[in-house]
Amino acid sequence: MPSVHKVAVLVGSLRKASINRKVALALAELASERLKLEIVEIGELPHYNPDLEEDVPPAWATFRRQVADADAVLFLTPEYNRSVPGVLKNAIDVGSRPYGKSVFAGKPAAVISVSPGALAAFGANHHLRQSLVFLDMPTMQQPEAYLGNASGLFDDSGRLANPSTADFLRKVMTSFEAWIDRVRK
Repeated sequence: MPSVHKVAVLVGSLRKASINRKVALALAELASERLKLEIVEIGELPHYNPDLEEDVPPAWATFRRQVADADAVLFLTPEYNRSVPGVLKNAIDVGSRPYGKSVFAGKPAAVISVSPGALAAFGANHHLRQSLVFLDMPTMQQPEAYLGNASGLFDDSGRLANPSTADFLRKVMTSFEAWIDRVRK
């Protein structure tokens, strides 16, 4: 049997009722048994400051270890001002430093942008991809995953209620699984 891949999931929204977190939870259910998705929390990471490398904050150490232990990284992001939220950018900075010791380098990645708006966080998706190039993260190109008007995709209990969206997300996860296999050969 092929190996199971541990996937670190970084959710760029801290809201209690975050649509991005709901999508992340739905993806964990829709993915095959070969993908073990685990949300890595980023909300309590101190802002990146190189001076803190002298006595690394425990939250940084935990975050770095969780991402380093993963086989791949899945990013879910809303869009703030045509870019990613500051909390997600901070997590990227924390994980990519100190220079030469990035926990992201070489890990297969995928980006899903989720928004209540019609543009589906297109700008954030592409801005994030620019950072992933620098981080040396081979990023899945197809299928592209933009979920717009996402507020209506879930029922009152927070479960995915739209069958066509579930089918699309299942396809994304199948493609991501194949991407991870290809990159990690």
